[in-house]
Amino acid sequence: MTLAYRAATPDDIAACIEIRGRTRENAVSAERLAQLGITEASWSTQVRADALPGFVAEQAGRIVGYCFGDAGTGEIVVLALLPSAEGRGIGRALLTMTMALLHDRGHRRLFLGCSDDPAHRSHGFYRHLGWRPTGQRDGLGDEMLEWVGADPA
Repeated sequence: MTLAYRAATPDDIAACIEIRGRTRENAVSAERLAQLGITEASWSTQVRADALPGFVAEQAGRIVGYCFGDAGTGEIVVLALLPSAEGRGIGRALLTMTMALLHDRGHRRLFLGCSDDPAHRSHGFYRHLGWRPTGQRDGLGDEMLEWVGADPA
């Protein structure tokens, strides 16, 4: 099946929230996201304002993964895939596109929160791509990783 990547739009957010609750590791339900202040309305507003740009991957017209970054800070806010989309390079492609977009907007240091448990797939995924621990933790207790360098694309 054909896979297509494109810039995310506010209309994609309902599907993104649904996917976030279905990820293999670190699934977060729509209810939990709402408790954190992340709703379809709030997320869509940030995308519309270009404060939270990102990309989606579609297969057969259905979103199978996405990545969003904070245009103001350079944070990779979220990368999520349906389990059926794992292991195919989709996460890496989405992350690289989002990193390149943030880099083009002037961010030379990018950062994200990630599990420090080596048993979690994200632990090795980001480190393999050159992300390094900062020694800090984010507000959710995740380890902060950073990427510093030239254009990631």
